[in-house]
Amino acid sequence: MFWLFNKNLDLAERIQLVTAYILQLILVVAIVWAWLEQEWFVSFLTCGILVLTLLPAIIQRSSKVYLPVEFHFVPIAYIFAALFMGDMHGYYTYFWWWDVVLHTMSGALLGIAGFVLIYVLNTEKKIFNRLRPGFMALFSFAFAVAIGAIWEIFEFTMDTNFGFNLQRTGLHDTMWDLIVDVAGALFIAIIGFFYVRSKNYSTLFSRFVHRFVDKNPK
Repeated sequence: MFWLFNKNLDLAERIQLVTAYILQLILVVAIVWAWLEQEWFVSFLTCGILVLTLLPAIIQRSSKVYLPVEFHFVPIAYIFAALFMGDMHGYYTYFWWWDVVLHTMSGALLGIAGFVLIYVLNTEKKIFNRLRPGFMALFSFAFAVAIGAIWEIFEFTMDTNFGFNLQRTGLHDTMWDLIVDVAGALFIAIIGFFYVRSKNYSTLFSRFVHRFVDKNPK
């Protein structure tokens, strides 16, 4: 868990931390409001969203893995925008581009997750054959696209069997979701490729990768 007045945090990390706490506070207020209005289903859904925003802190505490502030802030912001604002408050309907932006971000975030995974494995001393930058980029791309495809299958299953409307316009929505997922994943794969080749640790990308590896030597 991070504390706001931790001297080891820089200004950017403090801003991210404050923003994350504000978003979680909004969820708490929304839960209380739903209770007062006896909107039990809304209260239940909002509680579920709040629990999801706590997952990074739970993972860090349970697995004893250090997660930089970015690994806390970005998932919280994404979950808030996708579930609370998008699904519960109809932003997907009010703004046609809301779904496009979030799926592009999800492709990028999953690409980063896949790249961090393969990067950590590649720095393990027990692995004698170092992986080439091209393969690492391909792995991060395939990882993100595969998760995106699985999510679309999940949406189709929920709509077909339980009468949900996650796909909205059906095939058109699914295909555009997959296209922007691929775009976000491809963007990260290209950045990751040049990151490994150049070892440019001054980029923003290094805050997600290099700092994570440095903070988790074991």
